[in-house]
Amino acid sequence: MSQAKLGDTVRVHYTGKLDDGSVFDTSLDREPLEFTIGDGQIIPGFENAVVGMEPGEKKTVRVPAEEAFGPYYEEMILEIGRDQMPPDLQPEIGQKLEVRQADGQVLIVKVIEITDTTVKLDANHPLAGKDLTFEIELVEIVGQ
Repeated sequence: MSQAKLGDTVRVHYTGKLDDGSVFDTSLDREPLEFTIGDGQIIPGFENAVVGMEPGEKKTVRVPAEEAFGPYYEEMILEIGRDQMPPDLQPEIGQKLEVRQADGQVLIVKVIEITDTTVKLDANHPLAGKDLTFEIELVEIVGQ
């Protein structure tokens, strides 16, 4: 049987869990995830775990934060004046907003604190700073 290697397009089923055992994402209720190993579409630790697997093989891997969504950066907490927000927007704690940067890129931020005059936004990825555990099954190698 062939093993998945760099450059292969693969299809996998996976379940991602946090240290407390809670599931943050799974493909078991939808089509398998398809990606090409080495294209950088997937977090490095997940991609590396698939290398060497054979179709039908299952494994569980722990991916440290550095090989997942990176560390949590305090400097990615932004405090802005409420007057800088659209007047019709009533921000709520936990709400996700899109912020357009000067270069045109859209950044997803989460409202983490609200006062009468300011709003604190967290631009970190929701899984930044977290070690992740994945149960992975290589369904098939689509192309090599």
